[in-house]
Amino acid sequence: MGDVYAQTVRCLDIAEGALKEAGASLEDVVRTRIMLTDVTRWKEAAQAHGERLASVRPACTFIEVSRFIDPDWLVEIELDAILD
Repeated sequence: MGDVYAQTVRCLDIAEGALKEAGASLEDVVRTRIMLTDVTRWKEAAQAHGERLASVRPACTFIEVSRFIDPDWLVEIELDAILD
């Protein structure tokens, strides 16, 4: 069984890098969508999300999906941010 927490941290790292390239940061995030292949493991993803975005408190939705392109992926995250 894979590590949802670690994969969520990695997704947030990737997203933070993309935001930085656009001149933004996690502080600019207003909404997140966390897609999981097993929604019963949402607390693991929520822990990582909270560690990185607790001060921002974006609207957040958890969604269960049947699978991703790579069968080892357990989580994927979409972020919406407002850039000045």
